[in-house]
Amino acid sequence: MRKKMIAMLLAGGQGSRLYVLTKDLAKPAVPFGGKYRIIDFPLSNCVNSGIDTVGILTQYEPFELSEYIGNGQPWDLDRMGGGAFVLPPYQRNTGRDWYKGTANAIYQNLRFIERYDPDYVAILSGDHIYKMDYAKMLEKHIEKGAAVTVAALKVPLSEASRFGIIIADGNGYITEFEEKPKNPRSDLASMGIYIFSADKLKKYLTEDEADPQSENDFGKNVLPKMLEAGEKMAVYGFEGYWKDVGTVDSLWEAHMDLLEASDLNLYDKNWKIYSRSPVMPPHMVEEGAEITGSMVTEGCVVGGKIKKSVLFAGVTVEKGAEVNASIIMPGAVIKSGAKVCRAIIGEKAVIEVGAKIGSEDENAKITLVGPEAKAEAGKEIEAGAIFGKEAAK
Repeated sequence: MRKKMIAMLLAGGQGSRLYVLTKDLAKPAVPFGGKYRIIDFPLSNCVNSGIDTVGILTQYEPFELSEYIGNGQPWDLDRMGGGAFVLPPYQRNTGRDWYKGTANAIYQNLRFIERYDPDYVAILSGDHIYKMDYAKMLEKHIEKGAAVTVAALKVPLSEASRFGIIIADGNGYITEFEEKPKNPRSDLASMGIYIFSADKLKKYLTEDEADPQSENDFGKNVLPKMLEAGEKMAVYGFEGYWKDVGTVDSLWEAHMDLLEASDLNLYDKNWKIYSRSPVMPPHMVEEGAEITGSMVTEGCVVGGKIKKSVLFAGVTVEKGAEVNASIIMPGAVIKSGAKVCRAIIGEKAVIEVGAKIGSEDENAKITLVGPEAKAEAGKEIEAGAIFGKEAAK
């Protein structure tokens, strides 16, 4: 049962900035890229990095995410001596506690970690789009003799206040760390991806839990405490594609990146992204339909015009309908004469005959139609609007 490294995947986020998309769905379970969900990316990274034991910490709206993960089979994580394990908060003899912060969530699952007696523990976020070889990060961690290694990337200084900011010396060790500073002094941002030596993780989580003033957060509390104690803290520079798809704009932008020449390549046979895909027939392109620069997934029936868009499984676009620069999530229907532009259409939403969603203006804000919402025939939903099924009543 003993493992060199296991992963703990924080997947309990609400994702409130995605509004109606996450009203009844955890952010890591939001559909992405035509046939995936956001959580598929860190899970696939684990498998491709040789990690075969993953604890998945859920909290907000866990049912669909838990059902999706199942026994971990799509990611080759249905194993006897490891696998994928969904870890919601649970009742103990001392009572029941929700996860109070990222550090507390891991603390509450120390018994799970101890079961595998790993030398190292990777702490991952379940709601970012990226590809990373955690084995290479582990090599750097061991080489540096670090207590913790933090993955980091360069960000525009104007956006740095959104992140944990790292100042490192010339040898790759962290000398200062500030969580979301108002006036950042560096553009090197933490990605919220950590590799801990297991004994150090247990020590500092236990101390953090005993501190009544702590917010039980890695960035706010645990990392600064380790720095203060003089622990060796290394930085692992990451240069590939990475995006936090926690807003409507960033979710739309990441899909547009898929359609352009970017580092986000879903067709790399050496680093596959695995998913639990529905069993559906091949997509059907009807006579007279036009599709350019788009991704169309299985089960779709397209009779209209599709340009620079991503269609998820089971989408219908009727003859005479137009979809441009948009994301159409599973099972949505775009009826004849409807026009959808610069928009995200949620699962099983229906855009009725002649409805107009969004704007063709390249500077227009992204329009969001929520899951199961229905835009009535001839209805116009302006650019930047958020339209849910409650609004249709």
